[in-house]
Amino acid sequence: MESKSRPRHFIQRIIDEDNVSGKFDNRVHTRFPPEPNGYLHIGHAKAICLSFGIADEYDGQCNLRFDDTNPIAEEDEYVRSIQADVKWLGYEWDNLCFASDYFQQMYDYAVDLIHKGSAYVCDLTPEEIRNTRGSLTNPGKDSPFRDRSIEENLDLFQRMKNGEFEDGFRTLRAKIDMAHPNMNMRDPIIYRILKAHHHRTKDDWCIYPMYDWAHGLEDSIEGITHSLCSLEFEDHRPIYDWYLDELDVYHPQQIEFARLNLSYTVMSKRKLKRLVEDGHVSGWDDPRMPTISGYQRRGYTPASIRNFMDEVGVAKRDNVMEVAKLESTLREDLNKRCERRMAVLNPLKVVITNYPEGESETLSAINNPEDESAGRREVPFSKALYIERDDFMEDPPKKFFRLGPGREVRLRYAYFITCNDVLKDADGNITELHCTYDPETKGGNAPDGRKVKATLHWVSADHAIDAEVRLYDRLFKVPSPDSEEQFVDALNPDSLTVMNDCKLEPALDDAEVGEPVQFERLGYFCKDPDSNDTPIFNRTVPLRDAWAKIEKQNQSGQKK
Repeated sequence: MESKSRPRHFIQRIIDEDNVSGKFDNRVHTRFPPEPNGYLHIGHAKAICLSFGIADEYDGQCNLRFDDTNPIAEEDEYVRSIQADVKWLGYEWDNLCFASDYFQQMYDYAVDLIHKGSAYVCDLTPEEIRNTRGSLTNPGKDSPFRDRSIEENLDLFQRMKNGEFEDGFRTLRAKIDMAHPNMNMRDPIIYRILKAHHHRTKDDWCIYPMYDWAHGLEDSIEGITHSLCSLEFEDHRPIYDWYLDELDVYHPQQIEFARLNLSYTVMSKRKLKRLVEDGHVSGWDDPRMPTISGYQRRGYTPASIRNFMDEVGVAKRDNVMEVAKLESTLREDLNKRCERRMAVLNPLKVVITNYPEGESETLSAINNPEDESAGRREVPFSKALYIERDDFMEDPPKKFFRLGPGREVRLRYAYFITCNDVLKDADGNITELHCTYDPETKGGNAPDGRKVKATLHWVSADHAIDAEVRLYDRLFKVPSPDSEEQFVDALNPDSLTVMNDCKLEPALDDAEVGEPVQFERLGYFCKDPDSNDTPIFNRTVPLRDAWAKIEKQNQSGQKK
Protein backbone atom coordinates (compact mmCIF):
# COMPACT_ATOMS: atom_id res chain seq x y z
CA MET A 1 0.00 0.00 0.00
CA GLU A 2 1.24 3.49 -0.82
CA SER A 3 2.74 5.88 1.66
CA LYS A 4 0.16 8.10 3.35
CA SER A 5 2.28 11.15 2.54
CA ARG A 6 2.17 10.49 -1.20
CA PRO A 7 -0.56 12.45 -3.05
CA ARG A 8 -3.40 10.30 -4.29
CA HIS A 9 -3.18 9.71 -8.02
CA PHE A 10 -6.01 10.42 -10.41
CA ILE A 11 -7.35 6.83 -10.52
CA GLN A 12 -7.68 6.73 -6.74
CA ARG A 13 -9.50 10.07 -6.84
CA ILE A 14 -11.93 8.75 -9.48
CA ILE A 15 -12.67 5.66 -7.38
CA ASP A 16 -13.05 7.76 -4.24
CA GLU A 17 -15.65 9.89 -6.03
CA ASP A 18 -17.44 6.79 -7.36
CA ASN A 19 -17.63 5.36 -3.85
CA VAL A 20 -19.07 8.62 -2.49
CA SER A 21 -21.71 8.67 -5.21
CA GLY A 22 -22.42 4.95 -4.90
CA LYS A 23 -21.85 4.50 -8.63
CA PHE A 24 -20.93 0.82 -8.35
CA ASP A 25 -22.52 0.19 -4.93
CA ASN A 26 -19.11 0.91 -3.36
CA ARG A 27 -17.60 -2.06 -5.15
CA VAL A 28 -14.11 -2.05 -6.65
CA HIS A 29 -13.42 -4.88 -9.08
CA THR A 30 -10.44 -4.62 -11.45
CA ARG A 31 -8.79 -7.02 -13.86
CA PHE A 32 -5.42 -7.65 -15.49
CA PRO A 33 -6.14 -8.90 -19.06
CA PRO A 34 -2.96 -9.97 -20.92
CA GLU A 35 -3.01 -11.71 -24.28
CA PRO A 36 -1.17 -15.06 -23.94
CA ASN A 37 1.02 -14.44 -27.01
CA GLY A 38 4.34 -13.98 -25.24
CA TYR A 39 5.99 -13.54 -21.87
CA LEU A 40 5.16 -10.56 -19.69
CA HIS A 41 7.66 -7.70 -19.56
CA ILE A 42 8.41 -4.93 -17.08
CA GLY A 43 5.72 -2.74 -18.66
CA HIS A 44 3.11 -5.34 -17.76
CA ALA A 45 4.42 -5.30 -14.20
CA LYS A 46 3.19 -1.72 -13.85
CA ALA A 47 -0.31 -2.76 -14.94
CA ILE A 48 -0.22 -5.75 -12.58
CA CYS A 49 0.86 -3.65 -9.60
CA LEU A 50 -1.76 -1.02 -10.38
CA SER A 51 -4.74 -3.32 -10.98
CA PHE A 52 -4.02 -5.70 -8.10
CA GLY A 53 -2.86 -2.85 -5.84
CA ILE A 54 -6.08 -0.87 -6.38
CA ALA A 55 -8.17 -3.95 -5.58
CA ASP A 56 -6.17 -4.55 -2.38
CA GLU A 57 -6.41 -0.93 -1.29
CA TYR A 58 -10.20 -0.87 -1.56
CA ASP A 59 -10.77 -4.42 -0.27
CA GLY A 60 -12.06 -5.31 -3.71
CA GLN A 61 -11.34 -8.03 -6.24
CA CYS A 62 -9.02 -8.41 -9.20
CA ASN A 63 -9.41 -10.96 -11.99
CA LEU A 64 -6.61 -12.43 -14.04
CA ARG A 65 -8.16 -12.69 -17.47
CA PHE A 66 -6.52 -14.03 -20.61
CA ASP A 67 -7.59 -12.18 -23.73
CA ASP A 68 -7.28 -15.26 -25.92
CA THR A 69 -9.16 -14.11 -29.03
CA ASN A 70 -6.32 -14.67 -31.53
CA PRO A 71 -5.62 -18.42 -31.78
CA ILE A 72 -2.74 -17.96 -34.23
CA ALA A 73 -0.47 -16.30 -31.65
CA GLU A 74 -1.56 -17.79 -28.33
CA GLU A 75 -0.19 -20.81 -26.49
CA ASP A 76 -0.63 -22.61 -23.17
CA GLU A 77 3.06 -21.98 -22.44
CA TYR A 78 2.35 -18.27 -22.24
CA VAL A 79 -0.72 -18.84 -20.04
CA ARG A 80 1.41 -20.76 -17.55
CA SER A 81 4.25 -18.23 -17.60
CA ILE A 82 1.87 -15.30 -17.02
CA GLN A 83 0.28 -16.99 -14.01
CA ALA A 84 3.74 -17.71 -12.59
CA ASP A 85 4.83 -14.10 -13.12
CA VAL A 86 1.79 -12.64 -11.36
CA LYS A 87 2.34 -14.95 -8.39
CA TRP A 88 6.06 -14.18 -8.30
CA LEU A 89 5.29 -10.47 -8.07
CA GLY A 90 3.29 -11.27 -4.95
CA TYR A 91 -0.32 -11.15 -6.14
CA GLU A 92 -3.22 -13.61 -6.11
CA TRP A 93 -6.19 -13.23 -8.41
CA ASP A 94 -9.75 -13.62 -7.19
CA ASN A 95 -10.99 -15.19 -10.43
CA LEU A 96 -9.10 -16.83 -13.28
CA CYS A 97 -10.92 -16.01 -16.51
CA PHE A 98 -10.49 -16.41 -20.26
CA ALA A 99 -12.09 -14.47 -23.08
CA SER A 100 -12.78 -17.87 -24.61
CA ASP A 101 -15.07 -18.60 -21.64
CA TYR A 102 -17.46 -16.09 -23.18
CA PHE A 103 -17.30 -16.95 -26.89
CA GLN A 104 -20.93 -18.09 -26.98
CA GLN A 105 -22.14 -15.05 -25.04
CA MET A 106 -20.20 -12.72 -27.33
CA TYR A 107 -21.71 -14.42 -30.36
CA ASP A 108 -25.20 -14.07 -28.89
CA TYR A 109 -24.59 -10.38 -28.22
CA ALA A 110 -23.50 -9.94 -31.85
CA VAL A 111 -26.77 -11.53 -32.96
CA ASP A 112 -28.62 -9.05 -30.72
CA LEU A 113 -26.74 -6.21 -32.41
CA ILE A 114 -27.79 -7.51 -35.83
CA HIS A 115 -31.42 -7.73 -34.67
CA LYS A 116 -31.22 -4.05 -33.70
CA GLY A 117 -29.96 -3.14 -37.16
CA SER A 118 -26.64 -2.06 -35.64
CA ALA A 119 -24.35 -4.63 -37.31
CA TYR A 120 -24.00 -6.07 -40.80
CA VAL A 121 -22.03 -8.71 -42.66
CA CYS A 122 -19.53 -7.11 -45.04
CA ASP A 123 -17.93 -8.81 -48.07
CA LEU A 124 -15.13 -6.27 -48.52
CA THR A 125 -11.62 -7.62 -48.15
CA PRO A 126 -9.45 -6.30 -45.31
CA GLU A 127 -7.56 -4.16 -47.82
CA GLU A 128 -10.80 -2.75 -49.25
CA ILE A 129 -12.02 -1.93 -45.75
CA ARG A 130 -8.80 -0.04 -45.06
CA ASN A 131 -9.09 1.85 -48.34
CA THR A 132 -12.67 2.95 -47.61
CA ARG A 133 -12.08 4.02 -44.01
CA GLY A 134 -10.95 7.53 -44.98
CA SER A 135 -8.44 9.61 -43.04
CA LEU A 136 -8.34 12.05 -40.16
CA THR A 137 -9.34 14.82 -42.58
CA ASN A 138 -11.58 12.87 -44.96
CA PRO A 139 -14.68 10.78 -44.15
CA GLY A 140 -14.85 7.12 -45.00
CA LYS A 141 -17.05 5.51 -47.61
CA ASP A 142 -20.01 3.32 -46.75
CA SER A 143 -19.65 -0.35 -47.58
CA PRO A 144 -21.91 -1.46 -50.46
CA PHE A 145 -23.13 -4.21 -48.08
CA ARG A 146 -24.07 -1.82 -45.27
CA ASP A 147 -27.81 -1.89 -46.03
CA ARG A 148 -28.31 -5.62 -46.11
CA SER A 149 -31.51 -6.70 -44.40
CA ILE A 150 -31.49 -7.98 -40.84
CA GLU A 151 -32.60 -11.40 -42.10
CA GLU A 152 -29.76 -11.63 -44.62
CA ASN A 153 -27.21 -10.52 -42.01
CA LEU A 154 -28.46 -13.11 -39.51
CA ASP A 155 -28.24 -15.83 -42.15
CA LEU A 156 -24.75 -14.86 -43.33
CA PHE A 157 -23.43 -14.51 -39.77
CA GLN A 158 -24.77 -17.96 -38.89
CA ARG A 159 -23.08 -19.36 -42.00
CA MET A 160 -19.83 -17.61 -41.03
CA LYS A 161 -20.02 -19.39 -37.67
CA ASN A 162 -20.74 -22.71 -39.39
CA GLY A 163 -17.54 -22.46 -41.42
CA GLU A 164 -19.08 -22.05 -44.89
CA PHE A 165 -16.68 -19.28 -45.94
CA GLU A 166 -12.91 -19.03 -46.19
CA ASP A 167 -10.68 -16.90 -43.99
CA GLY A 168 -11.10 -13.18 -44.65
CA PHE A 169 -14.03 -13.70 -47.02
CA ARG A 170 -16.56 -11.92 -44.81
CA THR A 171 -16.59 -9.91 -41.58
CA LEU A 172 -19.25 -8.69 -39.19
CA ARG A 173 -19.06 -4.91 -38.75
CA ALA A 174 -20.81 -2.46 -36.43
CA LYS A 175 -23.00 0.09 -38.20
CA ILE A 176 -21.98 3.39 -36.63
CA ASP A 177 -20.75 6.30 -38.75
CA MET A 178 -18.21 6.26 -41.59
CA ALA A 179 -17.71 10.01 -41.15
CA HIS A 180 -17.05 9.85 -37.40
CA PRO A 181 -14.03 11.97 -36.35
CA ASN A 182 -12.72 8.99 -34.35
CA MET A 183 -11.45 6.47 -36.89
CA ASN A 184 -12.21 3.62 -34.47
CA MET A 185 -15.90 4.41 -34.79
CA ARG A 186 -16.05 4.00 -38.59
CA ASP A 187 -17.91 0.71 -38.77
CA PRO A 188 -15.31 -1.34 -36.90
CA ILE A 189 -15.00 -5.09 -37.44
CA ILE A 190 -16.63 -7.16 -34.71
CA TYR A 191 -15.90 -10.70 -36.00
CA ARG A 192 -13.51 -12.14 -38.57
CA ILE A 193 -13.29 -15.63 -40.04
CA LEU A 194 -10.18 -17.43 -38.80
CA LYS A 195 -9.99 -21.20 -39.19
CA ALA A 196 -7.28 -21.85 -36.64
CA HIS A 197 -6.89 -24.25 -33.72
CA HIS A 198 -7.51 -22.52 -30.39
CA HIS A 199 -5.48 -23.53 -27.32
CA ARG A 200 -8.66 -23.99 -25.25
CA THR A 201 -11.72 -24.25 -27.50
CA LYS A 202 -9.84 -26.39 -30.04
CA ASP A 203 -11.80 -26.32 -33.33
CA ASP A 204 -15.20 -25.35 -31.93
CA TRP A 205 -15.03 -21.88 -33.47
CA CYS A 206 -13.92 -20.53 -36.81
CA ILE A 207 -14.95 -16.93 -36.18
CA TYR A 208 -13.24 -14.87 -33.49
CA PRO A 209 -14.15 -11.53 -31.86
CA MET A 210 -11.99 -8.48 -32.32
CA TYR A 211 -10.40 -6.96 -29.21
CA ASP A 212 -12.65 -3.88 -29.06
CA TRP A 213 -15.76 -6.08 -29.11
CA ALA A 214 -14.43 -8.58 -26.60
CA HIS A 215 -12.90 -6.11 -24.15
CA GLY A 216 -16.02 -4.33 -22.98
CA LEU A 217 -18.17 -7.46 -22.98
CA GLU A 218 -15.65 -9.36 -20.86
CA ASP A 219 -15.58 -6.50 -18.36
CA SER A 220 -19.39 -6.37 -18.35
CA ILE A 221 -19.86 -10.13 -17.91
CA GLU A 222 -17.35 -10.25 -15.03
CA GLY A 223 -18.85 -7.24 -13.23
CA ILE A 224 -15.67 -5.18 -13.46
CA THR A 225 -16.10 -1.67 -12.06
CA HIS A 226 -12.93 0.11 -13.16
CA SER A 227 -11.29 -1.16 -16.34
CA LEU A 228 -7.71 0.15 -16.14
CA CYS A 229 -6.00 0.36 -19.54
CA SER A 230 -2.82 1.89 -20.88
CA LEU A 231 -3.05 5.21 -22.66
CA GLU A 232 -3.12 3.85 -26.22
CA PHE A 233 -6.67 2.63 -25.55
CA GLU A 234 -7.99 6.13 -24.84
CA ASP A 235 -9.12 6.50 -28.47
CA HIS A 236 -10.86 3.14 -28.17
CA ARG A 237 -12.99 4.17 -25.19
CA PRO A 238 -15.84 5.58 -27.39
CA ILE A 239 -16.26 2.19 -29.10
CA TYR A 240 -16.04 0.43 -25.68
CA ASP A 241 -18.89 2.66 -24.49
CA TRP A 242 -20.90 2.42 -27.73
CA TYR A 243 -21.04 -1.37 -27.73
CA LEU A 244 -22.18 -1.58 -24.10
CA ASP A 245 -24.73 1.20 -24.48
CA GLU A 246 -26.11 -0.23 -27.73
CA LEU A 247 -26.57 -3.62 -26.09
CA ASP A 248 -27.96 -1.99 -22.90
CA VAL A 249 -25.84 -4.17 -20.59
CA TYR A 250 -23.92 -3.50 -17.38
CA HIS A 251 -21.37 -0.77 -18.12
CA PRO A 252 -17.96 -0.61 -16.36
CA GLN A 253 -15.80 2.50 -16.53
CA GLN A 254 -12.64 2.44 -18.65
CA ILE A 255 -9.78 4.56 -17.27
CA GLU A 256 -6.48 5.04 -19.09
CA PHE A 257 -3.05 5.56 -17.55
CA ALA A 258 0.44 6.11 -18.97
CA ARG A 259 2.30 2.88 -19.57
CA LEU A 260 5.88 2.33 -18.45
CA ASN A 261 8.66 3.20 -20.87
CA LEU A 262 12.20 2.36 -19.79
CA SER A 263 15.51 3.56 -21.21
CA TYR A 264 17.84 1.02 -22.86
CA THR A 265 14.81 -1.26 -23.30
CA VAL A 266 12.28 -2.34 -25.90
CA MET A 267 8.76 -3.23 -24.76
CA SER A 268 7.25 -4.57 -27.97
CA LYS A 269 6.35 -8.26 -27.73
CA ARG A 270 7.00 -8.51 -31.45
CA LYS A 271 10.55 -7.20 -31.03
CA LEU A 272 11.20 -9.32 -27.94
CA LYS A 273 10.00 -12.37 -29.84
CA ARG A 274 12.40 -11.54 -32.65
CA LEU A 275 15.29 -11.37 -30.17
CA VAL A 276 14.39 -14.88 -29.02
CA GLU A 277 13.72 -16.41 -32.43
CA ASP A 278 16.83 -14.89 -34.06
CA GLY A 279 19.08 -16.14 -31.26
CA HIS A 280 20.19 -12.77 -29.93
CA VAL A 281 19.25 -14.05 -26.46
CA SER A 282 18.96 -17.56 -25.02
CA GLY A 283 15.19 -17.38 -24.46
CA TRP A 284 12.33 -15.36 -23.00
CA ASP A 285 13.90 -15.71 -19.54
CA ASP A 286 17.39 -14.64 -20.62
CA PRO A 287 18.59 -12.39 -17.76
CA ARG A 288 19.16 -9.55 -20.25
CA MET A 289 15.53 -9.57 -21.36
CA PRO A 290 13.05 -7.07 -19.84
CA THR A 291 10.62 -9.92 -19.21
CA ILE A 292 9.48 -10.58 -15.66
CA SER A 293 10.94 -14.09 -15.91
CA GLY A 294 14.21 -12.58 -17.16
CA TYR A 295 14.35 -10.21 -14.19
CA GLN A 296 13.60 -13.09 -11.85
CA ARG A 297 16.39 -15.22 -13.30
CA ARG A 298 18.79 -12.31 -13.12
CA GLY A 299 18.11 -11.94 -9.40
CA TYR A 300 15.67 -9.06 -9.12
CA THR A 301 13.28 -9.28 -6.19
CA PRO A 302 9.50 -8.83 -6.42
CA ALA A 303 9.75 -6.11 -3.77
CA SER A 304 12.24 -4.10 -5.82
CA ILE A 305 9.93 -4.10 -8.85
CA ARG A 306 6.87 -3.20 -6.75
CA ASN A 307 8.84 -0.42 -5.05
CA PHE A 308 9.97 0.90 -8.42
CA MET A 309 6.40 1.00 -9.69
CA ASP A 310 5.42 2.91 -6.56
CA GLU A 311 8.17 5.42 -7.30
CA VAL A 312 7.11 5.70 -10.95
CA GLY A 313 3.58 6.52 -9.86
CA VAL A 314 0.44 6.76 -12.01
CA ALA A 315 0.08 9.51 -14.57
CA LYS A 316 -1.89 10.42 -17.70
CA ARG A 317 1.14 11.33 -19.82
CA ASP A 318 3.75 8.95 -21.24
CA ASN A 319 7.37 9.47 -20.27
CA VAL A 320 10.58 7.45 -20.21
CA MET A 321 11.97 6.26 -16.88
CA GLU A 322 15.70 5.80 -16.51
CA VAL A 323 16.71 2.18 -16.07
CA ALA A 324 19.29 3.46 -13.57
CA LYS A 325 16.36 4.31 -11.28
CA LEU A 326 15.13 0.72 -11.42
CA GLU A 327 18.64 -0.51 -10.65
CA SER A 328 18.95 1.95 -7.76
CA THR A 329 15.67 0.70 -6.30
CA LEU A 330 16.95 -2.85 -6.66
CA ARG A 331 20.24 -2.06 -4.91
CA GLU A 332 18.37 -0.46 -2.03
CA ASP A 333 16.28 -3.60 -1.54
CA LEU A 334 19.16 -6.06 -1.99
CA ASN A 335 21.43 -4.15 0.37
CA LYS A 336 18.95 -4.73 3.18
CA ARG A 337 18.21 -8.38 2.51
CA CYS A 338 21.37 -9.95 1.00
CA GLU A 339 23.98 -11.84 2.93
CA ARG A 340 27.58 -11.08 2.01
CA ARG A 341 30.02 -13.59 0.59
CA MET A 342 33.49 -13.39 -0.93
CA ALA A 343 34.13 -14.43 -4.52
CA VAL A 344 37.11 -13.89 -6.81
CA LEU A 345 36.16 -13.69 -10.47
CA ASN A 346 39.58 -13.22 -12.07
CA PRO A 347 41.88 -15.02 -9.63
CA LEU A 348 45.54 -14.33 -8.94
CA LYS A 349 47.20 -16.73 -6.53
CA VAL A 350 48.83 -15.39 -3.37
CA VAL A 351 51.11 -17.55 -1.24
CA ILE A 352 51.75 -16.33 2.31
CA THR A 353 55.29 -17.52 2.77
CA ASN A 354 55.44 -17.11 6.56
CA TYR A 355 52.11 -18.82 7.24
CA PRO A 356 52.51 -22.31 8.81
CA GLU A 357 52.70 -25.06 6.21
CA GLY A 358 49.66 -27.38 6.05
CA GLU A 359 47.63 -25.36 8.53
CA SER A 360 44.41 -23.39 8.22
CA GLU A 361 42.03 -21.51 10.48
CA THR A 362 38.51 -20.13 10.47
CA LEU A 363 37.77 -16.43 10.70
CA SER A 364 34.51 -14.78 11.68
CA ALA A 365 32.70 -12.77 8.98
CA ILE A 366 29.59 -10.60 9.09
CA ASN A 367 26.70 -11.88 6.99
CA ASN A 368 24.92 -8.55 6.58
CA PRO A 369 25.98 -5.29 8.27
CA GLU A 370 22.45 -3.95 7.58
CA ASP A 371 20.80 -6.79 9.48
CA GLU A 372 22.20 -7.92 12.84
CA SER A 373 19.83 -10.89 12.91
CA ALA A 374 21.69 -12.37 9.92
CA GLY A 375 24.54 -13.24 12.31
CA ARG A 376 28.03 -14.29 11.31
CA ARG A 377 29.70 -17.13 9.43
CA GLU A 378 33.06 -18.86 9.47
CA VAL A 379 35.45 -18.33 6.56
CA PRO A 380 38.49 -20.61 6.10
CA PHE A 381 41.96 -19.06 5.79
CA SER A 382 45.11 -20.87 4.67
CA LYS A 383 48.60 -20.37 3.26
CA ALA A 384 47.43 -20.04 -0.36
CA LEU A 385 44.74 -17.55 -1.34
CA TYR A 386 43.17 -15.99 -4.40
CA ILE A 387 42.68 -12.28 -4.87
CA GLU A 388 41.30 -10.36 -7.86
CA ARG A 389 43.94 -9.87 -10.55
CA ASP A 390 42.79 -6.24 -10.82
CA ASP A 391 43.72 -5.71 -7.18
CA PHE A 392 47.44 -5.98 -7.99
CA MET A 393 49.68 -3.80 -10.14
CA GLU A 394 53.40 -4.32 -10.52
CA ASP A 395 53.96 -0.64 -11.27
CA PRO A 396 50.98 1.09 -9.69
CA PRO A 397 50.06 4.69 -10.56
CA LYS A 398 49.80 7.34 -7.88
CA LYS A 399 46.12 6.84 -7.01
CA PHE A 400 46.19 3.03 -7.01
CA PHE A 401 46.09 2.05 -3.33
CA ARG A 402 45.73 -1.71 -3.62
CA LEU A 403 48.45 -4.34 -3.65
CA GLY A 404 51.82 -3.80 -5.29
CA PRO A 405 55.46 -4.77 -4.65
CA GLY A 406 56.44 -3.74 -1.12
CA ARG A 407 52.90 -2.57 -0.33
CA GLU A 408 50.78 -3.57 2.65
CA VAL A 409 47.02 -4.07 2.44
CA ARG A 410 44.28 -5.55 4.61
CA LEU A 411 42.57 -8.83 3.77
CA ARG A 412 38.88 -8.61 4.68
CA TYR A 413 38.22 -10.22 8.12
CA ALA A 414 41.82 -11.54 8.13
CA TYR A 415 45.31 -9.98 8.30
CA PHE A 416 47.58 -7.36 6.86
CA ILE A 417 49.78 -8.76 4.09
CA THR A 418 52.79 -7.31 2.26
CA CYS A 419 53.84 -8.29 -1.28
CA ASN A 420 57.48 -9.37 -1.43
CA ASP A 421 57.86 -11.18 -4.74
CA VAL A 422 56.16 -11.47 -8.13
CA LEU A 423 56.35 -14.73 -10.10
CA LYS A 424 55.91 -14.79 -13.89
CA ASP A 425 55.75 -17.34 -16.67
CA ALA A 426 58.00 -17.49 -19.74
CA ASP A 427 55.82 -14.89 -21.50
CA GLY A 428 56.10 -12.44 -18.66
CA ASN A 429 52.57 -12.97 -17.34
CA ILE A 430 52.15 -12.72 -13.58
CA THR A 431 51.23 -16.14 -12.19
CA GLU A 432 51.69 -15.84 -8.43
CA LEU A 433 52.48 -13.40 -5.63
CA HIS A 434 54.56 -14.20 -2.58
CA CYS A 435 53.53 -12.23 0.47
CA THR A 436 54.07 -12.20 4.20
CA TYR A 437 51.37 -11.62 6.81
CA ASP A 438 51.41 -9.97 10.22
CA PRO A 439 49.81 -12.45 12.66
CA GLU A 440 49.22 -9.58 15.13
CA THR A 441 46.67 -8.01 12.77
CA LYS A 442 44.07 -10.78 12.94
CA GLY A 443 40.61 -9.38 12.36
CA GLY A 444 41.99 -6.56 10.23
CA ASN A 445 43.45 -4.15 12.79
CA ALA A 446 47.08 -3.48 13.75
CA PRO A 447 47.80 -3.24 17.48
CA ASP A 448 50.35 -0.50 16.81
CA GLY A 449 47.66 1.58 15.12
CA ARG A 450 49.20 1.65 11.63
CA LYS A 451 46.78 2.16 8.77
CA VAL A 452 46.49 0.75 5.27
CA LYS A 453 44.67 2.34 2.36
CA ALA A 454 42.97 -0.72 0.86
CA THR A 455 40.99 -3.76 1.96
CA LEU A 456 40.80 -6.68 -0.45
CA HIS A 457 38.41 -9.61 -0.63
CA TRP A 458 39.92 -13.08 -1.05
CA VAL A 459 39.20 -16.81 -1.04
CA SER A 460 41.25 -19.62 0.48
CA ALA A 461 42.74 -21.71 -2.34
CA ASP A 462 42.42 -24.95 -0.37
CA HIS A 463 38.71 -24.42 0.24
CA ALA A 464 37.53 -22.53 -2.84
CA ILE A 465 34.59 -23.64 -4.96
CA ASP A 466 35.10 -23.47 -8.71
CA ALA A 467 32.30 -21.62 -10.47
CA GLU A 468 31.15 -19.94 -13.66
CA VAL A 469 29.98 -16.36 -13.34
CA ARG A 470 27.95 -14.56 -15.99
CA LEU A 471 28.30 -10.81 -15.99
CA TYR A 472 25.16 -9.32 -17.52
CA ASP A 473 24.91 -5.75 -18.68
CA ARG A 474 22.29 -3.76 -20.55
CA LEU A 475 21.03 -5.48 -23.67
CA PHE A 476 21.09 -2.26 -25.70
CA LYS A 477 23.88 0.29 -25.93
CA VAL A 478 21.68 3.33 -26.62
CA PRO A 479 18.96 4.86 -24.40
CA SER A 480 16.24 4.67 -27.09
CA PRO A 481 16.72 1.46 -29.13
CA ASP A 482 13.16 1.77 -30.47
CA SER A 483 14.20 4.92 -32.33
CA GLU A 484 16.86 3.06 -34.30
CA GLU A 485 16.02 2.16 -37.90
CA GLN A 486 16.92 -1.44 -37.08
CA PHE A 487 16.61 -1.92 -33.32
CA VAL A 488 18.89 -4.99 -33.38
CA ASP A 489 21.71 -2.71 -34.54
CA ALA A 490 21.55 -1.10 -31.11
CA LEU A 491 22.29 -4.37 -29.28
CA ASN A 492 25.16 -4.12 -26.83
CA PRO A 493 27.92 -6.58 -27.92
CA ASP A 494 29.21 -6.61 -24.32
CA SER A 495 25.88 -7.44 -22.67
CA LEU A 496 27.22 -10.83 -21.52
CA THR A 497 30.70 -11.78 -20.30
CA VAL A 498 31.28 -15.34 -19.07
CA MET A 499 33.98 -15.93 -16.43
CA ASN A 500 34.93 -19.61 -16.21
CA ASP A 501 37.66 -19.83 -13.57
CA CYS A 502 36.02 -18.10 -10.63
CA LYS A 503 36.70 -19.01 -7.00
CA LEU A 504 34.00 -18.78 -4.33
CA GLU A 505 34.11 -19.12 -0.57
CA PRO A 506 32.66 -22.47 0.58
CA ALA A 507 29.56 -20.91 2.19
CA LEU A 508 28.24 -20.38 -1.35
CA ASP A 509 28.05 -24.13 -1.81
CA ASP A 510 24.67 -23.99 -0.04
CA ALA A 511 23.24 -21.17 -2.15
CA GLU A 512 19.74 -21.81 -3.51
CA VAL A 513 18.84 -21.13 -7.13
CA GLY A 514 17.56 -17.57 -7.42
CA GLU A 515 18.66 -16.58 -3.92
CA PRO A 516 20.26 -13.10 -4.05
CA VAL A 517 23.67 -12.59 -2.47
CA GLN A 518 26.24 -9.83 -2.45
CA PHE A 519 29.74 -10.69 -3.63
CA GLU A 520 31.73 -8.21 -1.56
CA ARG A 521 33.12 -5.29 -3.59
CA LEU A 522 31.71 -6.79 -6.83
CA GLY A 523 27.94 -6.57 -6.86
CA TYR A 524 24.80 -8.62 -6.34
CA PHE A 525 24.53 -12.12 -7.79
CA CYS A 526 22.23 -15.13 -7.76
CA LYS A 527 22.59 -18.80 -8.61
CA ASP A 528 21.29 -19.71 -12.07
CA PRO A 529 18.99 -22.69 -12.83
CA ASP A 530 21.60 -23.95 -15.33
CA SER A 531 23.87 -24.85 -12.40
CA ASN A 532 24.94 -28.49 -12.13
CA ASP A 533 28.15 -29.87 -10.61
CA THR A 534 29.68 -26.46 -11.31
CA PRO A 535 27.56 -23.65 -9.89
CA ILE A 536 26.70 -20.74 -12.17
CA PHE A 537 26.05 -17.29 -10.77
CA ASN A 538 24.44 -14.38 -12.61
CA ARG A 539 25.38 -10.82 -11.82
CA THR A 540 22.15 -9.03 -10.98
CA VAL A 541 23.59 -5.54 -10.77
CA PRO A 542 26.98 -4.00 -9.88
CA LEU A 543 27.37 -2.16 -6.60
CA ARG A 544 27.59 1.12 -8.51
CA ASP A 545 26.11 2.35 -11.75
CA ALA A 546 28.95 2.44 -14.27
CA TRP A 547 26.58 3.68 -16.99
CA ALA A 548 25.72 6.81 -15.02
CA LYS A 549 29.41 7.71 -14.93
CA ILE A 550 29.74 7.12 -18.68
CA GLU A 551 26.67 9.24 -19.45
CA LYS A 552 27.99 12.03 -17.20
CA GLN A 553 31.28 11.98 -19.08
CA ASN A 554 29.46 12.05 -22.42
CA GLN A 555 27.33 15.00 -21.33
CA SER A 556 30.43 16.82 -20.11
CA GLY A 557 32.10 16.23 -23.48
CA GLN A 558 29.07 17.57 -25.34
CA LYS A 559 29.07 20.77 -23.30
CA LYS A 560 32.69 21.37 -24.25
